Parts: sequence; C-alpha cells; structure tokens
Amino acid sequence: MVANSERRFLTLPAVPPCDGVSPGALLQALVALGRGIKRCHRVLSFPTQRRIVREVVREVGVLLEFFEEVYDRDGGTAVDLPDSAIVSLSEIYVAFQKIRHLVRDCGRRGARLWVLLKSDSVSSEFRVLVRSVATALDVLPLAAIDVPVEVKESVRLVADQAWRVNFANDPADDLVSKGLRSILAQFEKEIPPDRGSMQRILNHLQIRSWTDCDKEILFLEEELGAALSVDGGLVEISLLSGLRGFVLYARSVVFEAKDSRGADSLDCIFEERIPNHLNLEEFRCPITLELMKDPVTVSTGQTYDRSSITKWLAAGNRTCPVTGAPLQTTDFVPNSTLQKLIRQLFQEDKMRTGDSVDDGRRQFSKNLLPGIPAAAGAIKQLCGFLVNKLSSGSEDEKIKAVLEIRLLSKTNVFERGCLVEAGAAPWLLDLHYSPNSSLQDGATTAVLNLSKHPMGRKAVFEYRSLSPVLYALTKGLRSEARQNAAATIFYLSSVEEYRKAIGETSEVIPALVGLLKKGSVRGKKNAAVALIRLLYYPGNHPKVLAAGAISELVDLLSSDREDLVGDCLAVLAALAEQPEGAYEILQSSAVHSLVRILISHSYPTGKEYCLSVLQHLCTAGGAKVVTLLEKVPSLVPVLRVVISEGSSRASKRASSLIRLLRQDRACPAVLPPAAQREDAVRA
Repeated sequence: MVANSERRFLTLPAVPPCDGVSPGALLQALVALGRGIKRCHRVLSFPTQRRIVREVVREVGVLLEFFEEVYDRDGGTAVDLPDSAIVSLSEIYVAFQKIRHLVRDCGRRGARLWVLLKSDSVSSEFRVLVRSVATALDVLPLAAIDVPVEVKESVRLVADQAWRVNFANDPADDLVSKGLRSILAQFEKEIPPDRGSMQRILNHLQIRSWTDCDKEILFLEEELGAALSVDGGLVEISLLSGLRGFVLYARSVVFEAKDSRGADSLDCIFEERIPNHLNLEEFRCPITLELMKDPVTVSTGQTYDRSSITKWLAAGNRTCPVTGAPLQTTDFVPNSTLQKLIRQLFQEDKMRTGDSVDDGRRQFSKNLLPGIPAAAGAIKQLCGFLVNKLSSGSEDEKIKAVLEIRLLSKTNVFERGCLVEAGAAPWLLDLHYSPNSSLQDGATTAVLNLSKHPMGRKAVFEYRSLSPVLYALTKGLRSEARQNAAATIFYLSSVEEYRKAIGETSEVIPALVGLLKKGSVRGKKNAAVALIRLLYYPGNHPKVLAAGAISELVDLLSSDREDLVGDCLAVLAALAEQPEGAYEILQSSAVHSLVRILISHSYPTGKEYCLSVLQHLCTAGGAKVVTLLEKVPSLVPVLRVVISEGSSRASKRASSLIRLLRQDRACPAVLPPAAQREDAVRA
C-alpha cells in the first residue's frame, strides 16, 4: 500500500491483494481498514462534506460487522469462502483504502478551504467509491457464507442504499464556496473584502484562530510546491495561490487578537520548523561532496545522494564508501526527513553557495504570485493594512503587524517587494529603537528579510544613514536583534557602492568584530559573513585589521562548529590576500590551527579556505613558514589526498602549496613595509 506521506492530497492510491491471498488475511485487512475509517470519523472534524461522510461511514460500519462475523466464525481461517467471494472482497478492500484516504483528507485540519472549493470532485469520488462497493456486494455470494440471516439482510440493505444515496453537496457549503470565490474576485480588482463576509466563511469552516489560519497557509504552500513540481495546471495553481492570499489577509484582519501563546511563542514555533544551527556540511554527499538532491540511506546507516550511490554500485562496488563495511543489500531507503530539511533550508535562504535543488517550493517562493491576480491583489491589500498598523496602531497592534510582516517577508520575493512599495521599511527601522525586546527582535528580523530584495536594500540603506541598523547591532536588547542587524549588513554589502559607505561608518566594523567575540553562534556567523562581503572593497581591509579581527577569528578556529570555522577561514583568506593581513596572521597562533584543521576536519569548503590562507602565508612569510610546515609530516600526504579527491579548486590550491613547500627555503619573505622596518630594528 502507498504510504500516506508519499501521496498528493485528494489522490487515492490503493494496492490490490496479492494473488492467492488467504481468506483469513483478506478479512483481517478489511476489518482493520473498516475500523480505521470509523476511527477517523470519530476523531476528526468535518466542517464540509459532513452528511456524505456520515453516510459513507455508516455503510462501512455495517460491512465491518459482516466482516468481523465472518472472520470470527472460523477463528480467522474462513477456509470455506468461495473464489467468487474472494474476488468481491478484494474489490471492497481496494475501495476501502481509497475511502480511508478521502475521509482523512476531508477531516484534515489546514485543508478546509481547499476541500470546500473541491467539493464537487470530492462528492464525485465518494459516489464512485460507494457504488464500486455496491457493485462488489451485488456479486458477493451471500448465500454461500455462513452468517446470521440478519447480518446478510443488513449487507443487502447497504448494497441497495449505496445505489440510491444522494451525493449532492450541502447547500450551505455551496453558498459559502460562492462567497469565497466572490472575495477572490474582489482581490483580483484590488478591492478590500468585507470583514464580516470573511468571518462567516471562516466560521463555517471552523477556522477560529490565528493558528488555524497558519495551518491552512502551510497546507496551501505544500500543495503549491507539489503542484509546481509536477507541472500542475494553471487553474489549480491560481486557485491555491488565491486561497493562500485570502488566508494571509484574513489572519491579519480578522484575527487581530493573538492566540494565547502570544507573538513570542508563535515566533518560536515558526523558527522551530527550521533549526538555526544545522551544519550544512551534513547535507553533502560523502561521495561527491555536493549538496544532496535525493538523499537515501544504505544498509550501514550512511546517507548518500541517490545518483552517486547508484553509480558506485553500478561500478561493481559492494561496500559502503564511508565505512568500508560490506553492504548486506543494494537496496536503499529514501531519507525523507533530511530531504525536507534541505528544502526548508533553501526556502530560508540559508544556502549561500551556488548549489541548487530542483524544488517546486523554491519556484513557488520566487516566481508564483506576480502573474496571479487574486493572490497578488490580496497581498497588496494586506501590505497596506499592515503598514497602516505600524504607522498608527497601538503597541499590541504593532507587535501583531511586525509578526505578520516577519512571516510574510520570509521567503517570497514578490511579497517582500509589496511590503517595500507599501512603505514598511522606514516604520520597521524606527522600531529598532523600541524598548520592547519582542518588538525590536521582530522589526530587525523583518528588515533583514526586506534587505534580501533589491528595492528593500535601497530603502534600508538610504533611511537615516544606517543609524537604526547600527543601533540594533551595538545596543540591541537581545542577541537576536544584534545578529539580525549583522545579517542585514551582509545583504546591504552585496551592493558594491554600499560597501565603501558602510566601511566609512566608523562604528560598523568594530561592532561586527565585537559580535565575533561576544555574540551567539548565529551572531558570530552573521558577523563573519558580513565582514567577508565588506572585504570585497579593498579599502575596508585596514579597518578590519585595525578593529582586531584576526585575534578573534583565530580564537574561533578552535570551535567545534565546522560551519563557523569555515566562515572564519573565509575572512582570514580574504585578509591574507594583502601583505599586511598575512603578516598579522603570521604574528598570531594561526599556522598551527590551520594545519590542524587541514588534517583533521572533514569540512571541504573550510579546507579550501585553509589552503588559501596557507598559500598566502607561504608567499608572505617565505622560508620561515615553509620550514614550519615541513615539520608537519602528515601535511603533504593530506595535500595529495585533496589533489586526488577534492574539488578542482581545492586540488589546484593543494598542488600550489606542495610546489611552494618544494621551493628553495632561502626565498625571502614578502613583508609589508612596516614589518620590514621592524625586522631591521631587531637586527
């Protein structure tokens, strides 16, 4: 049977019984399915399709009694069932699987809007399934099955009723569906809908809270991603997008009061969907060192990208590439948990590499809304509403508006652009000075998200000369505000003309270096990548050195977080490109740390940066550094491994470093003028 997690919503896969299935096993499976359908009806809520589901479950319940009676009669063996009965029961078994899927989908929290608008097709599916059961019952040889007469009569009544039951939609459902489509039409014309009309729709669907809306949004986004990944029809994608816009708008406008969990709790829940401190290197295939697109796990428990492990096996290998242990089987299991994390991390824009994953949700997050009028209209109306709350609302209303903006701006480029056009950036930047830590944290996160958009970067940079961002960076009430400000500087620094201006703001670079020393792990990482971007402008090199960055970066090389070590190595590699930077690195204890990292760490990107730093140090330090490196006997073998197994860039750097180690040790050091004068004085 197809697992529920592998199927699209409202698709009804089913697996027929195998040939030669025993009557006892078939009856046992039918009993389990019937009980499962009844249990779904008991525990789930059905705001729509209520009457149809109730009738279907009633009929399933009558048949369940029949199956239990037959199964219990001979202790589960039922050896005397005729072949024609097995054929009929097999058809019912297939139908029951599909009925269970359909009942679950109709009762799923978060899918209520979609089920409402799919009422016609849902009703049609129920009609087909119930009548397929009736057809199977018509040919079931009841006379040959030894059960009480009253049980047989109940089965006959079910078969008769199945042909006569009315599967028309509930008139109330049709009325609400019509009202919902009317609101979507208003959004297309950018007309704000009546709040009372939205409230009536939500009440009918039992969507009663902010969290209920959030569940609907998450479901719709999942369906959009799935529809895009399989090239779903434009009508379906447009309808899903419009519904998402409706719920986003309703969540902000109708549910002005927050849930009892409060904004902070909601933020925590939202952040928990994607852990902040995952090591991205764990998502690289051990064979190719590329980010995995389709991770699978082999019998030894190791995970590889499907394409690379398939090639490994096709070459005749029957061992695990990492452990070397024999593979008990060449089958592998999809690692769906890891795949979801990879997809979520892409959505969060945490992948700053050039790698990509073919992910429908990424297409949704970047490209979907602009061409869909209802969705675009809903978002524009919502952005205007939220900015109005920021400008003139109470503190509670501002907290709620910031939360909505923070969520809205998280992934979708179009939605970020709408917020910028609506004038959200200046109001959010003013809230960087708020004495309310929740408001400040939310505002800095929202500005960070807006700074990922080209118009957002312009709006943030040109407002008060970065004063609000600098205030949050240096005086943020909590670590979240400070690390968000550092990340904002990272995105602003992607604009060439901004790098120079940011560096000329005297407090920015010292504040980033201070965050390297005292920040959270995420804060240190954000500070490091911001410094990397600022160093793209050569004039910022001496300012980073003067702020004491090298000592802090070298200290962080001992961290157990390989991703943080990699970011610090990237900064050191950029600084080592200039003689002054290389000299300061040589004056620290960095060389021993660099050699240790190169030998012991598995982080491929970090090793590349490590090789880059060592190259520059050998050039700047001459024979002194070469001699020091030659005293490490395991260094050259490690470099040879990198040449044979590393990326092309790492291989070139390792080859260059080996050539430097083989050159004449008497080569002079290339030191900056100040260092040369200092050596002369010592002499």
